[in-house]
Amino acid sequence: MSDSEQTGGELRLSDVLPSDIPLPAGSSDIFVTGVTASSAAVRPGFIFAGLPGSKVDGATFVPVAVARGARVIIVGKGKGSAVPANVALIEVDNPRAVLAKIAAKIHGKQPRCAVAVTGTSGKTSVADFTRQIFSYLGHPAASLGTIGIVKPGGAIYGSLTTPDPVTLHATLAQLADEGVTHLAFEASSHGLDQHRLDGVELAAAAFTNLGRDHLDYHPDEEAYLKAKLRLFTELLQVGQPAVVNMDGARANDVIAAARSRGLRVMTVGSGGDLLNRLSLRREGFYQRIGLVSQGKAYDVRLPLVGAYQVENALVAAGLAIATGEATADVLASLEHLKGVPGRLEIVGQKNGGLAVVDYAHKPEALAAALDGCRPFASGRLISVFGCGGDRDKGKRPIMGRISIEKADITIVTDDNPRSENPAVIRSEILNGAAAALEIGNRAEAIATAMAMLKPGDVLLVAGKGHETGQIIGDRVVPFSDHEEIRRRLES
Repeated sequence: MSDSEQTGGELRLSDVLPSDIPLPAGSSDIFVTGVTASSAAVRPGFIFAGLPGSKVDGATFVPVAVARGARVIIVGKGKGSAVPANVALIEVDNPRAVLAKIAAKIHGKQPRCAVAVTGTSGKTSVADFTRQIFSYLGHPAASLGTIGIVKPGGAIYGSLTTPDPVTLHATLAQLADEGVTHLAFEASSHGLDQHRLDGVELAAAAFTNLGRDHLDYHPDEEAYLKAKLRLFTELLQVGQPAVVNMDGARANDVIAAARSRGLRVMTVGSGGDLLNRLSLRREGFYQRIGLVSQGKAYDVRLPLVGAYQVENALVAAGLAIATGEATADVLASLEHLKGVPGRLEIVGQKNGGLAVVDYAHKPEALAAALDGCRPFASGRLISVFGCGGDRDKGKRPIMGRISIEKADITIVTDDNPRSENPAVIRSEILNGAAAALEIGNRAEAIATAMAMLKPGDVLLVAGKGHETGQIIGDRVVPFSDHEEIRRRLES
């Protein structure tokens, strides 16, 4: 269901407006049929929210919304001059937050146990692992995030980590109607900053880590962290559980913010009070985790590669325990986890070497992915990656240096150049990776790396993960790292 779809009936405005927003004069008997922030999606009887944007202010589309039959207009303070007298006008400080809360009331339902995870890296894996744990324990469960909606019957792929609030609440209602009782979803900094999650009733929330990302949107790292902290300082209610990865950067800042809110902080990882990881060793393509929880020792065999996947699995386990699941049952479920598409995913072997795909497209994630692959490389570790266009340029030389330091061979290629000149992007990466090979064509770069593989080598192709397209200019060209690797496996 998209934000352009009606809910199927009329509701009194007084029943869907947040209690702290006064009704416009003479509007107590107004009935509405839906809500949207897109003027093109307005239908007769709709509420239209004109939201402030980075390029265009949605309030400028009020005349279009009125012409299409909007019955109520919500805009920022002082922006309602274009609203005619026969249309109810609501001017508020934060129209985004009001839109989300109205969407929650209009759609009216959600899975009874919803948990959210935020952080720079690991959100997708934690959300999916939590879904898998809930499913293993017998609950009809779903996850929502970068790889789309994964439901008990399969996946529906999407594009945004955190959808717009109308789409989000419509999706939650649809999942509840389908019998889904447990939901895990990603909370992006954009989604939190833009109040897309306001109105969702959470049972628990979690934090993975903080690194450099989205500095094309947030002015600095502190603003980026502050956006993520909204999950704990505003959306969780006093007394609810906050699960924090002790091995993640800025964990102490999150713990302090959660405690100041009066949340029940539950930590996992090295020194964690809920799940204390004491040991970790590799067993082939598995990992063995030694844990203590509530004075009891556990030995867990995790069928995933990479130390960061251990962190993600423990955060997911913490979320499940925080919602009331038995610790022993949750930890038993970890032995059945399956990796998320494009997250340290082993695609195949050639000439005795291993080819792996990972979604890493930021510095800390690339470092973690290379560190995760290194123990499996008795030979050389080969890295193929690029950086996206129209995104944080400062990370490019940083990622170049990381690859040069952690891999034996680095090939710099194109990612999603978008509107930028791909050669310029590569040159900025190479400023930190002078010893790297430069092969702009991504298919050719992968083919070259696959041809290099010898027994004991590991190839990491990073940046695009599960994606099946490459954004060049304003076009999306079909492209899959997996398919390119498989093509070379067969040749």
